[in-house]
Amino acid sequence: MKKIVSPINSRPDRLPPGQHWTNKLHVLGISDPPDTDLSHYRLRIFGEVEEEIVLTWEDILDLEKVNLIADFHCVTRWSCPDVSWTGFQSLEIKKLVKIKDTAKAVMIHSLDGYTTNIPLEYFFDEDVIFAYRLFDKPLPADHGFPLRLVVPKLYAWKSAKHVSGIEFLSENRPGFWEQRGYHILGDPWKEQRYSV
Repeated sequence: MKKIVSPINSRPDRLPPGQHWTNKLHVLGISDPPDTDLSHYRLRIFGEVEEEIVLTWEDILDLEKVNLIADFHCVTRWSCPDVSWTGFQSLEIKKLVKIKDTAKAVMIHSLDGYTTNIPLEYFFDEDVIFAYRLFDKPLPADHGFPLRLVVPKLYAWKSAKHVSGIEFLSENRPGFWEQRGYHILGDPWKEQRYSV
């Protein structure tokens, strides 16, 4: 299994402005975690691709596993250092589908109706993974079971829980929180918390 340490962990300004360290991941969400039967779980990859695909849980577990160590920064001003996630890199998706040149961003869809948008240049960073283990244990329901996107370089609302779909977009359009006043990108070091 490949190990990745996110570059944000070695930045001289490792703690973004306006943040404070905490020793745990706090739980925030828009609803109670959905009940998910892994035998019926599907991950749909669609939108600006030549041919959409649907992955089963077994398909996901067959993808190359990576371990990611990354700090985790919440827009509510707490940061948790050295969080350990296990899953597969977003880069694996390039092996599964042919992405059209028209694609500019992705919209991540969740089982509970949540969505969030990410530009492709962030989505395909080496330290972006879809995680199904947290600190070497199965991902708990309140942290995103069965699958959670982890985008260390952006605020944690971009690290969508309960992922069920990856939609490639021809334009970067806002997701759930972005429609409600959160920043379209969400870079912690630029304090991009809210739209202006």
